[in-house]
Amino acid sequence: MEHEFWHERWAKKEIGFHEGTVNQYLHDHWPELAGKGTDAVFVPLCGKAHDMWWLHDRGHPIIGVELSELACKDFFEEAGEKAKVHPGEPFITFKHDNLQLWCGDFFQLVPEDLKHVRLVYDRAALIALPPHMRRDYVNHLTAIIPDGTRILLITLDYDTEIKGPPFNVSDEEVRELYQDDYKIEHILTNTLAKDHPFTKRKGLENASESVFRLTKL
Repeated sequence: MEHEFWHERWAKKEIGFHEGTVNQYLHDHWPELAGKGTDAVFVPLCGKAHDMWWLHDRGHPIIGVELSELACKDFFEEAGEKAKVHPGEPFITFKHDNLQLWCGDFFQLVPEDLKHVRLVYDRAALIALPPHMRRDYVNHLTAIIPDGTRILLITLDYDTEIKGPPFNVSDEEVRELYQDDYKIEHILTNTLAKDHPFTKRKGLENASESVFRLTKL
């Protein structure tokens, strides 16, 4: 998907993918993934997710990468916090305490950028990408995170023809994308109720969310 697509979505506030609250799966399953440590966390295609404040409040250094500068600004403004902005190439960085948002293209990241990262939180990155981009995303993520890094991955699957994002990603596709380089643990699949806000808004009959724990080999 072209950069302009995402810039336009944020400019028009067409951000139905933004939850506005802490994700329940993160709340329930992060402790098992992270243990009692405070390892650095990478959040790809992070938007302005409140989840990053939740992780920050638990002592984790955060690096989020987000294409939209508007999203980065909103993230801090809506929390009533100020960030130091450092212009640069290929990323503009927004820094507050040990929480950083890097504004730019995910595919411009290099291993040196994430050498201290041990955890990844992906609630809205894989499902934000159309099918033809997912393999490139997974390959690049694998190339830039250290061995042993653990990922909490949340996916969405549905069988109705709608225009994403978010796009449907089946459990089988997750296994196909990650099986060569990761240990895959399927934690749960949860069928969404018909009165769930997302299913109602999109008119979906069959929709489910899955949670995976991945460990890079």
